[in-house]
Amino acid sequence: MLAKIFKLKPEQIAPIALGRGGCLSTDRIVVEGKRVGYMYREEPHNELDSGWRFFAGDEDAGYMSNSQRHGVYDVNTLVNYDPDIFSFLDAAIGSRFERTGETFRLLGDGE
Repeated sequence: MLAKIFKLKPEQIAPIALGRGGCLSTDRIVVEGKRVGYMYREEPHNELDSGWRFFAGDEDAGYMSNSQRHGVYDVNTLVNYDPDIFSFLDAAIGSRFERTGETFRLLGDGE
C-alpha cells in the first residue's frame, strides 16, 4: 500500500471548525483537491463520529468499493479543503446537499 500524498500539508490546516468530530471523505477531495460536490449526515457510529460523509460527487460504486480511496478525517480538515461546507455543519442528521455551481442545494433535511 502506498502512502497517500494529501493536497494540503499539515501546516496548511487552520483551526476553523475544531471539536466537531470525524467524518468520511474520499481521495477525490483530500488527495486530488476537488471541492465537495455531495455531502450527507447520517447517524454517527460512535461519539467521535460527526455523521458527515463528503464526496466530490463523481465517485461511483467501483471507486467506493476500494477502501484505499476514502478515509476518516477530522471535520476541521475537510473545512480547510472546502470552506463552503462550513455553514452546513450544524445541519440535522439525515440532511443531504448537492453542489450546484457555487452553492449547495438541499436534497433532504433529515426530518
